[in-house]
Amino acid sequence: MKSREYYLELLNKNIKNPKMIAHCLASEAVMRSLAERFGEDAEMWGMAGLMHDIDVEFTQGDSLRHGPEGAELLRKEEMPEDAVEAILLHNEKATDIKRSKRFHYALAAGETITGLIFAVALVYPDRKISSVKTKSVVKRMKEKLFAASVNRDAIMECEQIGIPIDEFATLAIAALAPIENELGF
Repeated sequence: MKSREYYLELLNKNIKNPKMIAHCLASEAVMRSLAERFGEDAEMWGMAGLMHDIDVEFTQGDSLRHGPEGAELLRKEEMPEDAVEAILLHNEKATDIKRSKRFHYALAAGETITGLIFAVALVYPDRKISSVKTKSVVKRMKEKLFAASVNRDAIMECEQIGIPIDEFATLAIAALAPIENELGF
């Protein structure tokens, strides 16, 4: 696998929106934490988090193209097939293949919870991820109108990998807090 610096440069060539870059960096942090928890390859899991949305701008968010086109690009860039497969499956709308491995569920849940945590942080007085409490994230999970575009079902795939939602939110907040300045918080 190529270096993080290589993939980060590739990401920046393909994504110009700073909020999308922040989402990708956040997804990387959560995936690294999940990999460490499970004794998986933190570098590969992190790169899957970093690169999962590489095609979002050139596919213009087309749900039938987003995922497959990114996977194809990353195969050409010599990303390991396990990571490419997880990236392809993070958007199940674009493929007939269903998520079935821990890596698949981890990426789907991990990249999605970042949006909910960002939204929760923005309603806190100091607007800092480091101030976000697990109970606030869990409470907001139940409020369908809060951050309505965040797919709660994808977040709940944390249970498919054996992590209850409160523990998952705690892990994700802990992964994001150290890099909150880099994420724009």
